[in-house]
Amino acid sequence: MGCDRNCGLIAGAVIGAVLAVFGGILMPVGDMLIEKTIKKEVVLEEGTIAFKNWVKTGTEVYRQFWIYEVQNPQEVMVNSSNIKVKQRGPYTYRVRYLAKENITQDPEDHTVSFVQPKGAIFEPSLSVGTENDTFTVLNLAVAASAHLYPNAFVQAVLNSLIKKSKSSMFQTRTLKELLWGYKDPFLTLVPYPVPTTVGVFYPYNNTVDGVYKVFNGKDNISKVAIIDTYKGKRSIYAVFESDINLKGIPVYRFVLPSKAFASPVQNPDNHCFCTEKVISKNCTSYGVLDISKCKDGKPVYISLPHFLHASPDVSEPIEGLNPNEEEHRTYLDIEPITGFTLRFAKRLQVNMLVKPARKIEALKSLKRNYLVPILWLNETGTIGDEKAEMFRKQVTGKINLLGLVEMILLSVGVVMFVAFMISYCACRSKTVK
Repeated sequence: MGCDRNCGLIAGAVIGAVLAVFGGILMPVGDMLIEKTIKKEVVLEEGTIAFKNWVKTGTEVYRQFWIYEVQNPQEVMVNSSNIKVKQRGPYTYRVRYLAKENITQDPEDHTVSFVQPKGAIFEPSLSVGTENDTFTVLNLAVAASAHLYPNAFVQAVLNSLIKKSKSSMFQTRTLKELLWGYKDPFLTLVPYPVPTTVGVFYPYNNTVDGVYKVFNGKDNISKVAIIDTYKGKRSIYAVFESDINLKGIPVYRFVLPSKAFASPVQNPDNHCFCTEKVISKNCTSYGVLDISKCKDGKPVYISLPHFLHASPDVSEPIEGLNPNEEEHRTYLDIEPITGFTLRFAKRLQVNMLVKPARKIEALKSLKRNYLVPILWLNETGTIGDEKAEMFRKQVTGKINLLGLVEMILLSVGVVMFVAFMISYCACRSKTVK
């Protein structure tokens, strides 16, 4: 009888130990098996679920625009006053709805290259007005002319054409014209061949963005879809900020650091963006990046909205700006197991440098340089409810279930082992007595 009882207790303890060991083994082995299963479907190669959704995203991506309307154009032109601006928006377009093209795998560095066809569809229900709303903004052609043609004689010729076309430092344009292009009256009078259509994003529709090169995830799942290069050059990076929950899915939030827009003195990686000593003050100003090389020499600069994280000298001549970390920063919410970006907000501001020009009447009264904000944009995309539910079932649900099974096995096993061993020891001590 005693033997049967002791044998039963030992058997129970052994079973408990086995369960605990099995639960412990299941943790790394199960995680490895699930990761292997997931990895097969999330790498960017023909035939995977990820590739299908990546080529043509099912997530709706919107680009919102806020236009900076100039409130005191005459004061600026005559007295070189601070520029008073007031933002108007949002005006919203749906973008990135076309499938990626020219997709090419590079097995050597585990990347995939592609171009993204451009298209924009206006969304009236998500906008404060129509594409025909008008704004008083900087005259892009006049502002760029002094920068592109510093020669006094050429400027004198251009001045006569600017006056003849009744152009000035500022102009009134519709939203559609400002964004996507308009025939500039001054440029149409230039006697030699020059592009006569001007717009912040002209040309856009029926063109492509890229070439992008992103990691396909075959060698490292955490790098899947992360941009390696854009047009063969260095891309802006993000850094980890916090863990958050997105529709029941744990994600890591990465943000664009202020260092990305730092001066070359603070961040040597930005040395190639310091090309204009007047605006950058011998490369000590920060918060803006010179992209004129990408814009055929036009003095275009990008920054965060409202000159967030910019040095005071950059925003000092502009009144009406209210930089706000929460509203104006860029971030990515990435699911850590698959590396998928489930939500993002890309926020950038487009600015143009305006300099005094002795021979151009529209600019000759200026006594200083201005970095004039034209507009800022917020491009956003969030995983839809249906896809989030599918993601929870296919990825996080399986992992959570496995984790629950592991913990139950481990807990029950340990409890059984300890309980049966205590009972066995107690019985043994009674038998000895």
